[in-house]
Amino acid sequence: MRYALKFGYDGTVFQGYARQPGKRTVEEDIIGAMKSLGILKDGDEFRPGSRTDRGVSAAGNVIVIGTDKDSRGIIPGLNSELDDIVFHGIARVDEVFNPRHAVQRWYRYYLLDDGKYNENILLQNSNVFLGEHDFRNLSKTDHRDEVTVLAIDSIDIDKQDGFLIFDIRARRFLWQMIRRLIPLLLEMHDSRLETAEVLSTLSGGGARVNVNPMDPGGLILMDITYKIEFEHVPYTTDELDASIRGSLTRALVLKDIANMVEP
Repeated sequence: MRYALKFGYDGTVFQGYARQPGKRTVEEDIIGAMKSLGILKDGDEFRPGSRTDRGVSAAGNVIVIGTDKDSRGIIPGLNSELDDIVFHGIARVDEVFNPRHAVQRWYRYYLLDDGKYNENILLQNSNVFLGEHDFRNLSKTDHRDEVTVLAIDSIDIDKQDGFLIFDIRARRFLWQMIRRLIPLLLEMHDSRLETAEVLSTLSGGGARVNVNPMDPGGLILMDITYKIEFEHVPYTTDELDASIRGSLTRALVLKDIANMVEP
């Protein structure tokens, strides 16, 4: 049987998503737990929906597995075995389903709100990125043949709980694209970057604008949607691992520290 599984994780405690020899990664922990539980055997299918960068977290990433295990025991078993990772959805999928081919991906970025930015101005400026553009100058890629033309469906910006929250949706994204797009929005807000310069950058042939990517710790893959319905599998408070709760506490503590040290 083939199943799509939806899961979240605290990316700040891992050394990346994809398997790397000698390093703790999201995939390494999941595959280890699945083999320990008899869900996966050597040679069984394991395919990711998205490979997030080191430090990036997820609330709704997806993997597809092939297994002969009873589906009712997969998620409870994994949640009892794993730390810093929580599975919460499952769907039976056919042989042609590919988790890389999503209807839409939704990323959220949290930026500590220091009062410098007006969300309405940021939102107005964000319109320049909507629709289809060539984002090669807003990505880090080693693949010359990678398709860099894509369409951003929507950008929403809000202030909440002391943060500026950027919600960006598209069918797919390029490596570091979101973390390079947001600094451009901030520079446009401060009039250090003109709309014409951004449009030139998005033409593919224009010059790359030199910006430092945002810290990966603020980025979350919120969800990946497909033309399938996931069965939500609830978990108890105890199963929401202490380290996951701890990461939320750390975020609040760091926010309070930042508020205290700001002049």
